[in-house]
Amino acid sequence: MTKVITYGTFDLLHYGHINLLNRAKALGDYLIVGVTSDDYDKIRGKINNRQSLMERVAALEALKIADEVIVEEYEGQKIDDIKKYGIDIFTVGSDWNGYFDYLKDYCKVVYLPRTQGVSSTDIRASNAKIKVGIIGEADNEHTSLQKFTKEASYVNGIEIVCSNCDIDNIAKVDDYVDLLKKVDAVYITSHPKNHYEQIKKALLEKKHVLCEAPISLNEKDFLELVSIATNNKCILMEGIKTAYTTAYKRLILLAKTGKIGDILSVDATCTSLKDVHNYTKEQLKNNWNTITEWAPLALLPIFDLLGVNYLSKRITTKLIDKENSFDSFTKIDFLYKDSTASIKVAKCAKSEGSLIITGSNGYIYVPAPWWKTDYFEIRYENPTENKRFFYQLDGEGIRYEIAVFTKAVELGKSNDVIDENISKAIALVMQDFYSKKDVYYLE
Repeated sequence: MTKVITYGTFDLLHYGHINLLNRAKALGDYLIVGVTSDDYDKIRGKINNRQSLMERVAALEALKIADEVIVEEYEGQKIDDIKKYGIDIFTVGSDWNGYFDYLKDYCKVVYLPRTQGVSSTDIRASNAKIKVGIIGEADNEHTSLQKFTKEASYVNGIEIVCSNCDIDNIAKVDDYVDLLKKVDAVYITSHPKNHYEQIKKALLEKKHVLCEAPISLNEKDFLELVSIATNNKCILMEGIKTAYTTAYKRLILLAKTGKIGDILSVDATCTSLKDVHNYTKEQLKNNWNTITEWAPLALLPIFDLLGVNYLSKRITTKLIDKENSFDSFTKIDFLYKDSTASIKVAKCAKSEGSLIITGSNGYIYVPAPWWKTDYFEIRYENPTENKRFFYQLDGEGIRYEIAVFTKAVELGKSNDVIDENISKAIALVMQDFYSKKDVYYLE
C-alpha cells in the first residue's frame, strides 16, 4: 500500500483544495491530510483564518477524500509524521516548488499544479470587510494608533477609518458622530477618562467596540456598558495585547495545570521612564497616568491565575499631581486565601520588568519585558529539570488581538480571552484608586 501525505491550512475550503486533494489521493492508496493548527498558523504568519481548526478539520472529513486527517502543530513535524506513518509520497502545491526537497531523504516528493484563479486569500479578501473606526489622540505618548493601523494590514476582513488622529493613508472623519455612521466597529485608544462616554455612544449606535484597557474607571460604568452591549448584541472587547499572544496563553495554561505545583504568589512589574516631571498641568491632565497605562496589564496574570476574589488589597502610590491623580509610581499588594500577589508599575521609576509565578514545586520566570515575551522558563530546584519555551511573537500581539476581534464581530459571539470578571475587577481597582480606598501615599 502506497501512503501519501499532504499539508495545508484549508481555510474556507474551495474547489482548488478539492482538486489538489483528489490529485494527491490518486498518487497512492491511502491519503493523510495534515491541517495546520491555529497556533502553528500564527507562527507561520497566518493569523487571519476565518475558520477554527475544528471547523477546517470537519470540512475535510466531510469530503471523504482523505483516509485520515491529522493536525500539524510544530516546525519539523513533517519529518516526524513521515517516519511515524510510513509515508511513501509527500505532496504539496507547485507554489512551494523546491521548498520541501529536503524531505526527499525520507520519501518521494511531488509538487502538484495549483488550480488557477482561486485561493483562500482571495476569497477572504473579496468578502465584505468590517469597517473599523479609530478614536484617539495622535500626539499622546500612549497612542497605539500607528501600531494598530500597521498590524491591521496583516488581517484580512477589516478596513480602517480614522477620526481625530493624524495617520497617513487613512480616511479622515471630522467627528465621532459622523464616524459612527460610517463604521461597523470602533477601536478606542483615547484617554481613559473618555472611554465610558465614547463606548456608550458607540454601543447605543449598535457598533462593536475594542477599547484599550481600562474600559472604564469604575465598576458601575463597566456593568452598564456590558448591559448595553448585551442588549444591542454588540461585541465589547478589552484591548490588552499580551492576553492574545501564544507565549502568555501557554504560560498561564502550564501554571494552571500544576507544572510548578500550587501557585503561592504572582508578581508582575511594568515600568518606564518618562519625563513627566516637566509636564504642564494641562499635559498631566491629558496624558495617561501610571495606573491606567500599566496596571491593567500587570493585573492580568494575577486575575487570570488567582481569580478576582481577593481578601484584601493595599495600594501604595506616589503622586506628581494630586489634582489629576497622576501617579509616578504605584504598588498594589493582594491577599488571597491561599496565595499573594503584587504589581509594581511606574512611569517615573525603573525596575526589572519581569513576571514571576511562584509555586510549591518550582516557578515560572518571564524576562523583561514580560508583556512582549516570546520566551519563558519553568525553573526547579534541580536546574537540570528546567524547561524553556519559545513562541513566535508578531506585532507585539496586536495583530492577534485584531484577528480575535474581527472573528468575534463576524460570528456575533464574544471571545473569552479576557474574562468579563477580569475586566470588571480591573475597573474596580481603578475605582478604588481614584476614590482613595485602600490607598496609602508616599511623600
